[in-house]
Amino acid sequence: MKVLIVNTSELTGGAAVAASRLCDALNNYGVKAKMLVRDKQTADISVSACGHALQNRWNFLWERVVIWLNNRLSRESLFKVSIANTGIDITKTHEFQEADIIHLHWVNQGLLSLKGISRILQSGKPVVWTMHDMWPLTAICHHAYACTHFEESCGECPFLAHPAPGDLSARVFRKKQTMLSSKPRPSSSLSPAQSPLGGEESHPFGEARKDSTPLTFVAVSEWLAGKARQSALIGHYPIHVIPNVLSLQQFTRIDRIDARTAIGVSERYVIAFGAARIDNPIKGFGYLKEALQLLVTERGFKAEDLRLLLFGQVRDAGIFQDLPVPYTHLGYIDDSYRLSQVYSASNATVSSSLYETFGQTLIEAMACGCVPVSFDGSGQADIISHQENGFLARRLSAESLAEGIDWALHCQLSPQDLRRSVLRRYSESVVARQYMELYHSAQLLL
Repeated sequence: MKVLIVNTSELTGGAAVAASRLCDALNNYGVKAKMLVRDKQTADISVSACGHALQNRWNFLWERVVIWLNNRLSRESLFKVSIANTGIDITKTHEFQEADIIHLHWVNQGLLSLKGISRILQSGKPVVWTMHDMWPLTAICHHAYACTHFEESCGECPFLAHPAPGDLSARVFRKKQTMLSSKPRPSSSLSPAQSPLGGEESHPFGEARKDSTPLTFVAVSEWLAGKARQSALIGHYPIHVIPNVLSLQQFTRIDRIDARTAIGVSERYVIAFGAARIDNPIKGFGYLKEALQLLVTERGFKAEDLRLLLFGQVRDAGIFQDLPVPYTHLGYIDDSYRLSQVYSASNATVSSSLYETFGQTLIEAMACGCVPVSFDGSGQADIISHQENGFLARRLSAESLAEGIDWALHCQLSPQDLRRSVLRRYSESVVARQYMELYHSAQLLL
């Protein structure tokens, strides 16, 4: 079986990291997996680049220009939405043509256009689409926040400067409907009676109909799956839940004293916080700042006993002003051993995101014996069992987040138990097996 994993970037962003780790896991367990990306960043021979640099840049810029013009020259929310009006035709590539299964991940910002996705669906090859945010189930937004328009039909989009019934989101919604109605070219297929799985209802991919698009969606959390099932665009498709994978060889427990010495911190309590972009509003850094203030003013902690370890990119360093505790910003880290040092040095890792489709930093931290603290109400709830292997604070409550950090700094959770809980659910063997079963199901439908 040959699987082609398609993602915009090889390593930049949470979806890229998840897709790259899945590619490694599949290859480690007998699947011939390759990645096809716009932005290739390593010399890994299992990863191929597509498109040409100038064309890729143009695709990226043209999409943003069209959004900007439709939004009446407003840059607000410019990167919160994507319209996939331009991209690369990957069906012409050697990697696509030799693949048995096409596995889409995050394909925005000029990698695939809606027409390009339609060509993929028309190819007749089985397609798995892992959702790392809400874009596949909405018209244009990557996170809908409190908006529920996608449940019926998008329009009057809150991310546009002048929402209207026939706005950009409504037009893209209709185009996505057309894209998803693409029918594959005729191909030989097994009838349900011939299937070794024993009939239509036993197929994880749903009904084996020759006139249907061989497409299934995967959500990385139950929360995201619930949103997808409510979507007027994709709610009628098979939707499965398979979490992101984590290599337990890459993320290891390191002696806490050694880790703190390597990083250069010595405070009694160390708290980690990381994101691809720390100052992205959806990451809720302001809630963490307020929670830290409450630890000092209301929960009896001394500021000098606390140290905040930050990792990730920042465009506006002003968010660090007025932090109530000492902090160290380590910048962007793409080395798993360095991240293992950060988590091993920390007593707790906090995610204060408004919404999180999964919570990659949480399982990385747990693999290193660090206690996770997060808001409830989205994908993190799949990872954390409240006060059993971490703390789920009331959503968007700084007071509850402060309570959770306080609990995590004093709890007696076993680092070994935290690591075992990750091993049971997110190890390479566990996640690779789930995808392999799904791939085999897809092939039986052809």
